[in-house]
Amino acid sequence: MRKFNAVISILILGLFVIHAIAGSFQLSSVINGGSTVMKILSKTMVMLVVIHMVIGTKLTFDSIAVQKKTRTAYFKENRLFWLRRISGFAVMLFLVFHVIIFVGNYDSGVYRLNLFGEMQLVSQILFVLSLLMHIIANIKPLMMALGAVKYKNFMIDIMVVLSVILMFAAVAFILYYLRWLF
Repeated sequence: MRKFNAVISILILGLFVIHAIAGSFQLSSVINGGSTVMKILSKTMVMLVVIHMVIGTKLTFDSIAVQKKTRTAYFKENRLFWLRRISGFAVMLFLVFHVIIFVGNYDSGVYRLNLFGEMQLVSQILFVLSLLMHIIANIKPLMMALGAVKYKNFMIDIMVVLSVILMFAAVAFILYYLRWLF
């Protein structure tokens, strides 16, 4: 199940990169919004995230059951384990806000988004930060689960690329917010 979850995670990461770049261009008005490709991409990614969440939840409950059975929680020693679970929960929470904020509607053939105010901006920047934290906490076990032997340099490259993409997304959120103001 862990290997399957690792493959799902890679698919999510790939779709996320495409979604973040395309969505950032949409928010920056470089490309038109509401495309069919973005909808399919988003729905596929949400489906994979739900599968990832279900597997992660089951693995978490399995770990908690073992801790209860052996009476060895070792919370301090398992901080990284809990960081992965808590950051995943934060990502899920902010993902719900993301979907609510960016589900638009068609008005006379024109795609319109909901209001994007201060709270929406803050929630989306927190989404980007929680996503970055979740990815950073989980990239090493993901590489190990996929059998990567020499993953340290590759891991740093992945983190640099993802950081740039997430910063690009945060800037796009801010630009989009500023457009709502003026």
